Amino acid sequence: MRVPNLLMTTPQISPIRRRAFFKTAALTGAGVAFPMVLPRRVFGANERLNIAAIGSGGKGQVDIDGCESQNIVTLCDVDSGKAAHMFERHAKAPKYADFRKMLEKEAKHIDAVTVSTPDHTHATAAAMAIRLGKHVYCQKPLTHSVFEARVLTDLARKHKVATQMGNQGHSNPDSRRYVELIRAGVLGDVNEVHIWTDRPIWPQGIGRPAGSPPVPKSLDWDLWLGPAQKRPYHPAYHPFKWRGFWDFGTGAVGDMGCHNSDLAYWALDLRNPTTLEAVSSGINSETAPKWSIITYHFPKQGKRKPVKVVWYDGGKKPDPTLAKQKSLPGNGSILIGSKDSLYIPMYWGKGTFLSGATEADHKNVPETIKKPTDFNRHHYLEWIDACKGGKPAWSNFDYAGPMTEAMLLGLVALRTGEKIEWDAKKMRVTNLPEANELVRREYRRGWVL
Repeated sequence: MRVPNLLMTTPQISPIRRRAFFKTAALTGAGVAFPMVLPRRVFGANERLNIAAIGSGGKGQVDIDGCESQNIVTLCDVDSGKAAHMFERHAKAPKYADFRKMLEKEAKHIDAVTVSTPDHTHATAAAMAIRLGKHVYCQKPLTHSVFEARVLTDLARKHKVATQMGNQGHSNPDSRRYVELIRAGVLGDVNEVHIWTDRPIWPQGIGRPAGSPPVPKSLDWDLWLGPAQKRPYHPAYHPFKWRGFWDFGTGAVGDMGCHNSDLAYWALDLRNPTTLEAVSSGINSETAPKWSIITYHFPKQGKRKPVKVVWYDGGKKPDPTLAKQKSLPGNGSILIGSKDSLYIPMYWGKGTFLSGATEADHKNVPETIKKPTDFNRHHYLEWIDACKGGKPAWSNFDYAGPMTEAMLLGLVALRTGEKIEWDAKKMRVTNLPEANELVRREYRRGWVL
């Protein structure tokens, strides 16, 4: 079955035109003159970072507050109304609606950047900051497309900046202990994982809203669209409900995949699935389905045997008897091993060994990862320490990039309705060429990666 045209949410561009576009964009900086990268500061023990916030309302407030021990030197948000309380709190900091202008004008005053925008602008904002030599904390999912995740991973490595993705459960002390125990072999060979979420809690499986209501005075709609193709403003998108729309969000997988799947991906080093397949309530060109089940097949890696991971959302769940339960909560995961299995009844945190064993039974397994008491706060502090020359944060882009790639590949399988075979090195779906149109997207004029 070929991918129907309705899946193509952006105009097609020939390979020649595409190459010309990206060459021109690289030379022009999308109309923004990139300032010279200044030498990176060397920090003393008590010196503070100068942090710029891209996205200041909503989740942006959470990320700014997480960095409150540092200097918040400039703020950006396309909706001055939603960000008004943070603009007032940091009254002396310069304010912008366009992060490109902010980074251009304020670069010499900035050490690091938080990116807390809708999914479709994560990569463009983070990439520009990294190219300017700025450290980056970016919300999950790291990017909107598979291709963008690879680009950010490579950029962060090239420019040697400190990075962290905003999946705070990665700093949860119980999760970190389970990573140590699983890697030590307490579950034996884990060959099957089941992960589920109660998302979406926003509208999905719907078409494009009709009408063109007036744009709120506080909102710059063109900047909110960013690299996405033009469409009229509608309150069906902003705020929050954008998550279900393909042009802006990544559905339930993007919202919760980097949380609920994190333990399995970390402990088992799950990178580069080779085949993926999905079923759902039905697909359309505008929004993710009401529910989906996506199966990932990860190949053998080192001593680890192949692993099958099954993702469920929209109310779908695995058989509860796999966790020795009569029913399952809205979110959770089950890791099934040859010696034991582990059931986590939440996004992250404390779980149960199905053999009846306890963590005390494995006390001889060495602890190698720091276990913070306030993991939400620690997730920011860990990144801040890395920015100042400390150890890399645990969810830096070398980890978060490949994880995001894998999660978003599930959406490629979902949108095609076909089993796909993936060549990670070449970044191509090998058995369904037209599916590669969903691996990356074309940006609207004026926006580049």
